[in-house]
Amino acid sequence: MAIDPARTFKPINIALLTVSDTRGPEDDTSGDILAERIKAAGHHLSARAIEKDDASRIASRLNNWIDDRGVDAVVITGGTGLTGRDVTPEALDRVKTRDIPGFGELFRWLSFKTIGTSTIQSRACAVVARGTYIFALPGSNGAVKDGWDGILAEQLDSRNRPCNFVELMPRLLEK
Repeated sequence: MAIDPARTFKPINIALLTVSDTRGPEDDTSGDILAERIKAAGHHLSARAIEKDDASRIASRLNNWIDDRGVDAVVITGGTGLTGRDVTPEALDRVKTRDIPGFGELFRWLSFKTIGTSTIQSRACAVVARGTYIFALPGSNGAVKDGWDGILAEQLDSRNRPCNFVELMPRLLEK
């Protein structure tokens, strides 16, 4: 990460969504890891929720957060695998304005260093939805660490050079 100390850090408001049929608030370890990292980075955790693996419920929650001007970005953990219940990417398809294909590609490249070819089973992805960033990571503790530490910590830091997601935020709704 190339932090430019001459630039000012701009905290953003991040909502956190765990997608799981089995986890609750008491055992949402991947969500806890992300919440800790979001706060430690200096950002605001503006909302946190758990939704079942149901594309309609996920899309509804996302639409609410996308329409909330107090949410700049959403980080999702879970539902990005290959099984029939893994529907997070399909939910993102329902709300997205455009894809950020490099996110999933970079996530799998980073993850390969940790879990080898098993990374091919991940459908980690990211989109922009009506001016809000949405990043979907797998539900494992290692995956959320890889995704935050290896991508999001840098790209959501306004001081990161040569460029970052934060500086693009005012222009995401351009026509």
